[in-house]
Amino acid sequence: MSENIYQFSVNNIAGEVTELSKYKGKVLLVVNTASDCGFTPQYQGLQELYEKHQAEGFEVLAFPCNQFKNQEKGSDEQIKQFCDLRFNIKFPLFSKIDVNGENTHPLFNFIKAKAPGLLGSTSIKWNFTKFLINREGKVYKRFSPTTKPQAIEKDILKFL
Repeated sequence: MSENIYQFSVNNIAGEVTELSKYKGKVLLVVNTASDCGFTPQYQGLQELYEKHQAEGFEVLAFPCNQFKNQEKGSDEQIKQFCDLRFNIKFPLFSKIDVNGENTHPLFNFIKAKAPGLLGSTSIKWNFTKFLINREGKVYKRFSPTTKPQAIEKDILKFL
């Protein structure tokens, strides 16, 4: 198995297959998101980071997930509309996926194994867990849901 994320494909929010190899050479922040969570305001911070560093080769990849207290109930279309209207999100949104359990998307199995959480746990504990990926597609670090996007900026800058 490859040591980078470029081997995976995902469906974007419109349901179209996206090869992650299209992001080769970019610094990525992969985030599992939800529209009805206490951390949902982090969308604003993610958008600000994206706007500030996109021209330098930075992307935020948001993956809605409904595995934590039913906090992402809507359809992909409703999620996109929410993100557009509430936060004016311009970074890529992907189709709703599972990040834990038997239906975990292979991308998340991979990144969780490469950057385990506390005490080596691979499970994602909540919405807005963030994974920083370097320009070679290698997982650098996992950040907890409580870590605000701006607190990750210094780590992002290491790779830009």
